Amino acid sequence: MSMPVLTFANLPDRVGHELGVSKWVMVDQERIDKFADCTGDHQWIHVDPERARQQSPFRTTIAHGYLTLSIIGALGQEIGALPENTQAAFNYGLNRVRFVAPVRVGTRIRLRSTLIGLENRGPGQYLMKADNVVEIEGEEKPALTAETLVMIYERRRKAGD
Repeated sequence: MSMPVLTFANLPDRVGHELGVSKWVMVDQERIDKFADCTGDHQWIHVDPERARQQSPFRTTIAHGYLTLSIIGALGQEIGALPENTQAAFNYGLNRVRFVAPVRVGTRIRLRSTLIGLENRGPGQYLMKADNVVEIEGEEKPALTAETLVMIYERRRKAGD
């Protein structure tokens, strides 16, 4: 069963419903290393496979928690979590984040997102609140749960359109 296209007209009716589930995404060492380079966080548990094999309780490197959190934005776009005719969308914040289980290198993750709130903030402006679960393929516990806030702006038609 496919999800109906999300629009500003049907957005209020979607509160309490799943927005979608993304495809699986591989978290490999290259992705982890690039994130470490971008952030300057080169902690050995993320970037040193040999040391992690010997000293980590996970026996392998793991993704940074913030790497896993940052993937939510792209996977949210993939599932169509923004309504058609969105002019712009901006991260507004997080109400709650919990890093539940480590993402071991070489595993796949996906996003499951549910719209849990919508607040009208003025003409064509809405604050969306979503419950996001990043699942780890083959594992019972998710990598993380996060309640995200996104400010969205509806593209307004110009006179004569």
